[in-house]
Amino acid sequence: MDTPDQNQKTKSLAPEAARLSRDNWLDEAFKAVVAGGFENVKVLAIAEKLKVTRGSFYWHFSDHADLINSLLMRWKLSQLELDEKLKSHRSHNPIQDLEFVVDAAFNQAGSELENLRFEQALRALSHLHAGAAQMLVEVDAERMNLFESKFMVIVKDKAKARDLAALLYLAIVGGYQALSRPVNPPNIRAYLQGLISNYLVLKQVT
Repeated sequence: MDTPDQNQKTKSLAPEAARLSRDNWLDEAFKAVVAGGFENVKVLAIAEKLKVTRGSFYWHFSDHADLINSLLMRWKLSQLELDEKLKSHRSHNPIQDLEFVVDAAFNQAGSELENLRFEQALRALSHLHAGAAQMLVEVDAERMNLFESKFMVIVKDKAKARDLAALLYLAIVGGYQALSRPVNPPNIRAYLQGLISNYLVLKQVT
């Protein structure tokens, strides 16, 4: 049974905890990962940014591991949702549909490359975190399935579609690595996207 002091403490935390949601904490944890990797996710530091006490954290998460696992799951679900939307996007022109996917892949990096940096940090974490590693396997498989389905409409050959999907994924990952450099030439994103489109997409109908 809670003591009067414990009850008073709970009541005092209620107002500040109630004004924040799990997503508020997850948003700040995401920013922390972008800024310095998963080791940069510290509950006290996030609480200070949110201007609440550390105690309010426990209204939403059981511990630090719960915060990290929730952040990973939110990322996974967002990626799978995006893949599903891209897979269902179809027009009368399959080339344009595939270019739409490439465009979405590059746009997902964002103007400040937050999503790219988060995923890079996640891939580093996966060497130590079995859950993160499994999520990456699932997300990568869905991305490959998406690319293969788009190529299949164009080339009508499953083996070739699978090979082209692998090449496209490698090209996009390489493009992400280039974009993550501190300094880049002007219009580098458009240049890389144009290369991929010209040599991996348009060449399939020429």
